[in-house]
Amino acid sequence: MDFGDPEEYYEKLTKKGREFDDKKTKNQMISVLEALGSQDRIKILHFLRKKDRCVCELEAILQKSQAAVSHHLKILQDAKLIQGWKKGKFTHYSLVKQKVEELLKKLSQWFADASNWFTVDNIIG
Repeated sequence: MDFGDPEEYYEKLTKKGREFDDKKTKNQMISVLEALGSQDRIKILHFLRKKDRCVCELEAILQKSQAAVSHHLKILQDAKLIQGWKKGKFTHYSLVKQKVEELLKKLSQWFADASNWFTVDNIIG
């Protein structure tokens, strides 16, 4: 493959990287995907799918301390995947439907825009 002038090509590549780094959508996707990067946080989301839960319920489900559960809840709340509210003495959490739908739409579009898919034809030629 002929890249032409290596310095020019390198500059084009670094420019592409900077353009990607500046995109708001990319930052949102990273925040959400990082929040999903824990088995405990996936488990929390799983158990919030059908019913709001308080921290004490999630402690029992996860078999984790209140501090550990609260840490995971904060990460999920910062990613706007869940929202907490006071219900008596307890804080309950629910999924944020709009954010989950937005994430699914963005991920779907991101993959739909891909043009470099691996196929058997790539190997056979």
